[in-house]
Amino acid sequence: MFRGILAAVLAFGLVSTSLTPTSVRADDPDFLTVSGGWFDFNRQKDQGGEFRVEYRSDYKLWEFKPFVTGAVVTNGMTFFGAGILMDVYFGNRLVLTPSFAPTWWRGKTDTLDLGYALEFRSQLELAYRFDDRSRIGFSISHSSNASLGDSNPGTESLMVNYSIPIGTFSKIFE
Repeated sequence: MFRGILAAVLAFGLVSTSLTPTSVRADDPDFLTVSGGWFDFNRQKDQGGEFRVEYRSDYKLWEFKPFVTGAVVTNGMTFFGAGILMDVYFGNRLVLTPSFAPTWWRGKTDTLDLGYALEFRSQLELAYRFDDRSRIGFSISHSSNASLGDSNPGTESLMVNYSIPIGTFSKIFE
């Protein structure tokens, strides 16, 4: 079901992005995104705090942008991966960002084994964009091994995200 929703959002995003004025999209930089939130909030097999860092490139291949991600969970799990995202703008302030990333997962616990080292993370983020292009938003993500392993329990995360334009760091040190 989540994949169907993500596919619909991507299709909607492609159409609406083509209708969004280029001036709204043109000046977005690459970002360092820091996130914190609730891991396994839905199934509640092994809940914990999740902390994530992402580099989101400003390079575009059509409307898609690459990103890399790393996450640690207070239950000992870690995720590292890379994928693609797309920013869908609703005016100058609201940005919907669907993304997809294969990740390498480590850290099975007694109550939650994701079943395979390769997991696929699908995520939807809704963020508010400030004048300096930084963003604050909320995201929901689903990680699953797509039935590559003997079991495929999957898990979800609910996160608060803050995206900082990379150029902001150079201004701090001037």
